Amino acid sequence: MRILYDSKQLIYKTPFGTLTPEESCTLHIHVPHTVQADHVTCLLKYDGGQEAQNIPLYLTERKGAYDVFAGSFSIPYPGLYFYYFYIHNPSGGFRLFKEGDDTNMEAGDLWQLSCVPADFHTPDWAKGATIYQIFPDRFYKSGDCNLVGKLEPYTVHKSWHEEVEWKPTPEGKVLNNDFFGGNFRGITEKLDYLVSLGVTLIYLNPISKSFSSHRYDTGDYKVPDPMLGRSADFAELCRQAHARGIRVILDGVYSHTGSNSPYFNREGAFDSVGAYNSQESPYYSWYTFYNWPDSYHSWWNFDTLPTVNKMDPAFLNYIIFDEDSVVAHWLNLGADGFRLDVADELPDEFLSLLRKRVKEIKPDALILGEVWEDASNKIAYGSRRRYFTGGELDSVMNYPFRTAIIHYVRGIDGGRGLKDTVMTIVENYPPEVVAANMNLLGTHDTPRILTALVDDFDGSREEKAKRKLSRNQFDVAWERLLMASFLQYTLPGSPSLYYGDEACMEGYRDPFNRRPYPWGHENPDFLNHFKRLGRLRREHEALRLGDVAFFMAEDKHLGFTRSYQGKTLRIYCNRSGDAWEVPTAKLVMGYNLQIVAPDWLTLGPRGFCITEDN
Repeated sequence: MRILYDSKQLIYKTPFGTLTPEESCTLHIHVPHTVQADHVTCLLKYDGGQEAQNIPLYLTERKGAYDVFAGSFSIPYPGLYFYYFYIHNPSGGFRLFKEGDDTNMEAGDLWQLSCVPADFHTPDWAKGATIYQIFPDRFYKSGDCNLVGKLEPYTVHKSWHEEVEWKPTPEGKVLNNDFFGGNFRGITEKLDYLVSLGVTLIYLNPISKSFSSHRYDTGDYKVPDPMLGRSADFAELCRQAHARGIRVILDGVYSHTGSNSPYFNREGAFDSVGAYNSQESPYYSWYTFYNWPDSYHSWWNFDTLPTVNKMDPAFLNYIIFDEDSVVAHWLNLGADGFRLDVADELPDEFLSLLRKRVKEIKPDALILGEVWEDASNKIAYGSRRRYFTGGELDSVMNYPFRTAIIHYVRGIDGGRGLKDTVMTIVENYPPEVVAANMNLLGTHDTPRILTALVDDFDGSREEKAKRKLSRNQFDVAWERLLMASFLQYTLPGSPSLYYGDEACMEGYRDPFNRRPYPWGHENPDFLNHFKRLGRLRREHEALRLGDVAFFMAEDKHLGFTRSYQGKTLRIYCNRSGDAWEVPTAKLVMGYNLQIVAPDWLTLGPRGFCITEDN
């Protein structure tokens, strides 16, 4: 018999998940009679190791062969905490950890507990949103733009359907300076298409004037790239999107600038005196020079991306505090928030200042961070981050869900891993963050999801440019994508669709995941599937805002509920090769199933469905 404690179940810990200061929390631990425990102590530690509280748990009842010990406590201040138990008995006692070794109970991990600010709230409109990510140059082109001021050299493809430029220069450099001409007016013209997908939030990759097509090498923070259009075109895009119930957030790239910018001006394309041009430059303090002007700190050693000193007063004023600061400029033009590029490289102090200013300008703006791991306990550059305990981010990019979903549909995991990942995130994140999490399957930084589901090829760029899925690979990928996207749209959070994934696009990492949207060549089955998922999200509040609980997660069978305001939806996925008999009161939607009786259906191999309790 084992000691029973599971922090994810209310019978052991109430309330579930994170706490707020002074909120009462009650723990229950079930200890077998044979242990002869007389009491239990929960040892709560601050992050860093020092003890915060010793919480006594006393015997409250006996259940069968178990003694149940209970105790309550509260935490006065926000922060990240860890805990374990000490079981006291006549022989002295022993420690109990979360993940231990059957041969050594005193070895293992601690349980995590976050205390978050009581006044921390995320925008209501972002909870359960349906996101569409657009790489602006490759989505849609409408008319022509005035290219006066476009940073040179650049090339413009003659045809929208040409291959992206993947070949390095003779010197071995990848310039990323080929353009297709996607623009603001093009996105505006396609807003009704996005409405048909159920989209309520557009996330745009960088739009500022830049040398490259990806535009992460910012050339001018406050000026749109000429190929995209003017500031007025962006404002009109926001106005038209808002009229359709769609919000727009921008990529905030504040860890580095481009070397080809008025701030650095290495290439001499601007009239300004950049940090590269003079040590008397108003921007000189933004950067770290080892030996001015040619030796400086740059992002991942790309010399075209000099990093900035985020806490430099001049930089803070320009980005955050000035009346027409960068964040104020775009919010006043109509943006509804920012996705913060490489949030791990932005200090907590910077994030706190940026959030405060953004919320002053637009209280319901969204601050979404690029974080690839569990953001609740992330350590970056030797420091534990305070994304949630410091109330800094409303949402993060939910890569853990992506990994778990792919492992499940590819058969690497039988279901238990997905359940553990989902419930760990739901437990560790504040509930309001969980609802706004960016649940993605593909982004500009990952292979196209259709490719990722079947093909791990890691050859040369030339081989990747030519390689396409075989007919058999495509059929397997299609069935896997059906289920993967179904899970993405039914798990807690905000599903994010990377432009073109709904049209059957495939490809490896950059630049092959950044090809132009195949207008006129979409796969209608894919489109209809994603439109159906979008309608489901729109029609069922439980999918947008409901709590989650698993009732099955093994043998390739998944089952969980989404419950909200008295309504419960049941979600089933069958990754096995055999049929699965499941009860149903009311069928909402499904794939590869057969109704066998009024209250039962057969879910075939690779089938999935949603049912609604009466």
